[in-house]
Amino acid sequence: MKQYILAVDEGTTSCRAILFDQKGRAASMAQKEFRQSFPQAGWVEHDAAEIWQTQLQVMREAAADAGAGEIAAIGITNQRETVVVWDAVTGEPLHPAIVWQCRRTSAFCEKLKAEGWEGEVRARTGLLLDPYFSGTKLKWLLDEVPGLREKAERGEALFGTIDSWLIWKLTEGAVHATDVSNASRTMLYNIHKLEWDEHILGKLGIPRAMLPEVKPSSGLYGHTRLLHESGVEVPIAGAAGDQQAALFGQGCYDPGMAKNTYGTGCFLLKNIGKSPIPSQKGLLTTIAWQLDGETTYALEGSVFTAGSVIQWLRDGLGLIAHASESGAIAATVPDTEGVYFVPAFTGLGTPYWKPDARGMITGLTRGTTSAHIVRAALESIAYQTADVLGAMGSESGIGLRELRIDGGAVANDLLVQFQADLLGVTVIRPRMLETTALGAAFLAGLGVGFWDSTEELRELWELDATFLPQRDEAWRRSVYSGWLQAVGYQA
Repeated sequence: MKQYILAVDEGTTSCRAILFDQKGRAASMAQKEFRQSFPQAGWVEHDAAEIWQTQLQVMREAAADAGAGEIAAIGITNQRETVVVWDAVTGEPLHPAIVWQCRRTSAFCEKLKAEGWEGEVRARTGLLLDPYFSGTKLKWLLDEVPGLREKAERGEALFGTIDSWLIWKLTEGAVHATDVSNASRTMLYNIHKLEWDEHILGKLGIPRAMLPEVKPSSGLYGHTRLLHESGVEVPIAGAAGDQQAALFGQGCYDPGMAKNTYGTGCFLLKNIGKSPIPSQKGLLTTIAWQLDGETTYALEGSVFTAGSVIQWLRDGLGLIAHASESGAIAATVPDTEGVYFVPAFTGLGTPYWKPDARGMITGLTRGTTSAHIVRAALESIAYQTADVLGAMGSESGIGLRELRIDGGAVANDLLVQFQADLLGVTVIRPRMLETTALGAAFLAGLGVGFWDSTEELRELWELDATFLPQRDEAWRRSVYSGWLQAVGYQA
């Protein structure tokens, strides 16, 4: 029996690889950041070639602790909606990757809305008509990159989200595929028929020839020989978008179970079972995963700027030297003294969906210090989560009893306690915070029989800490009304 599953976790700011053992515990991990590019206001790009080289490097580092024959499979999870186009022959990217945060297609999305297309998109894909998703990004590339449309029509230019790009590179061009969860985030995939939507492809002028094959989230995709110098083949047996992978890694296998991931963005998903439910509150209906021939759906709320606001405090303002300092600095003041930070750097997500909103800080006085601003930035993450949960509770009619959390930012106890106080519910943090990577590992492990069932996986989930609310309802109403006033200036 091989001892490990290797999870590939390609995020918005860094590449990670984690080696998991049979008990779902991390045996080794490697991580490396890559460059962010902001060509103009509201635009965000990545170098897909750099992502590939960085991801391969950390995969090899993490795998070095295991023998060449000890890895049973690879599972891939990734930043979603980010668009890569590459040459089908040379494998070279044909333009910088356009990142999910990028707002360059805002005007085109508004034009489509004016033409009455939002209802059509929502009915077919479960998504809003927003520049967040891949479809309009891909159209922009086809329109703006000289010769790309012609290459695409001849099948010489390929499109993929980051999972597709990594699978293609790992299999040395043998496999051009994605999974259903990533496909459901492109705004090009019909979540009812489970196929690329020809009607939307036609409207956006996207050639079918450049799209990947859509596969289940668990099962064989192909093999790679690039992990070890020996060239031993390792199967790629699972893939899912990062938030769906986190839902799976948190053990939310039953309808009604929910999790929130605090990463670069902040994403709350609720398992809604085997049938999609349309939303009227700005939530997204998306595919969670496809396993053993069954498709599971989820409702999702999206916050565009969460952990990345801490990066901005470090890199943009220089208020902190390391992201890990934010909690200690914020704790030096008891509250923000009325300062609110609305981090709408790339627009506002659920429930506002205002792509042109921009960040702001309100309530400043001469007594405001850097600690107040740091604390307000941390609290903004919790406020945005409360916005999403409010919409989700209203939509589903089901109250929230507990919130399962994960992602890098939840190591910050001050943030998690404030979240529990603000929501008035218990917040539960698992021992394994890397549940996105764990979900990818679980899907790959099921794909090769490393684990037998989701019931076995439930037993591997371990509790780290429980945060109980410590504030009363009057306090919650008071601080949240201040937030709603602040965000109202932009929303």
